[in-house]
Formats: sequence, structure tokens, C-alpha cells
Amino acid sequence: MPSSPIGPELQRLIDLLAKMPGLGPRSAKRAALYLLKKRGAVMEPLAFALDDAAKKVKACSICGNWDSIDPCAVCADATRDKSVLCVVQDVGDLWALERAGAHKGRYHVLGGLLSPLDGIGPDDLNIGRLIERAKEPETKEVVIALASTVDGQTTAHYLTEHLESASVAITRLSQGVPVGGELDHLDEGTLAAAMKTRREF
Repeated sequence: MPSSPIGPELQRLIDLLAKMPGLGPRSAKRAALYLLKKRGAVMEPLAFALDDAAKKVKACSICGNWDSIDPCAVCADATRDKSVLCVVQDVGDLWALERAGAHKGRYHVLGGLLSPLDGIGPDDLNIGRLIERAKEPETKEVVIALASTVDGQTTAHYLTEHLESASVAITRLSQGVPVGGELDHLDEGTLAAAMKTRREF
């Protein structure tokens, strides 16, 4: 059996790159070769950025956003509307809404969706803290901004039931979000329209 032309260090890099979303084994090999060709311009700065992010970036203790400060920059912004709390599945959705300028209030990152088939239950998500925040006197409205998928709808209904004791208005995104659509894949205009025309759950 012929020996592999790829050394163990390079193979490890390829294997790690292949674990990233959207990169299969062939794409990972192309990415690894590109990084090696651009060692000084891309690979070394990327290695530094990865090391720096691994050491400094953490989840915000209030909302769950990723940042190097805690509370994060969004939670620390005194100009935001503290009466509206927007619930999103993951940090990517928070970033999408911020990119669209669609929400000027606070956020709460669940860290996923309820999915019995995948063994993800309420205890696996940041739901308890959400209910605590919804009961804070300054909170008047909770916007459930979850994907229009089966798991998204299941999670939304679960949250609605458990937020009833908080005595807040519960709304959801309206027009512009297609069934099965992921927030992070939508354009800014669609997100802004959906946030403006939100309706009661």
C-alpha cells in the first residue's frame, strides 16, 4: 500500500477544517492548501485570531451573545429599549437582526431548539434564565424570533406556555419569514419587515 503524500500535521489541519459547517473533505483540502500558500498573509494571522478568540471570547452572562466583555456590548448599551426582549435560537440570529437594524431592544439566546428526536429538552436550553428575565419589571414584551421549522414552532409554543406567568405581551415575527426559513439566511429588508409587523402569539 503506497504511503500517503499528506504528512500528519497537514492531515490534522485538513481533518479539523472538515469539521466546519459547509466544508467537506475535498473543500478542507483546498482550504488547507490555500492557507499554506498564503502563510504570511492569512494562515499566521488566522492562527493568532483563533488563539486570541479561544482565550478571550465568552458567552455573555446576561443574554448569551459571544463577546470578549461581560456583559456584552449589546447588553451594556444603555440606549437600548429595555422593555422588549427578543428570543433567538443562536448568536448568528442575534447578529442577523443587528445587521438588519431590525431590533433596538434586548436579546436572549436560547442556544438551540427543543428537539425530542435529537434528545434536546428544556434543560438543555437557556429557558430558565429567559423566564427570570421576562419577569423583571422593566420587561413588557417578549418577541419570539425563532425559525419557522417544526422544532422552531415546538419551541415557540413551549415558551409561550411557560411565559404566561410573566404577565408580558408575547409576540412573534410576522410577514417575510417563510416556513422552514432560518433567520441567519434572510436578507436585512425581510428581517426588518418581519420585526416591524410582529404579532401576538
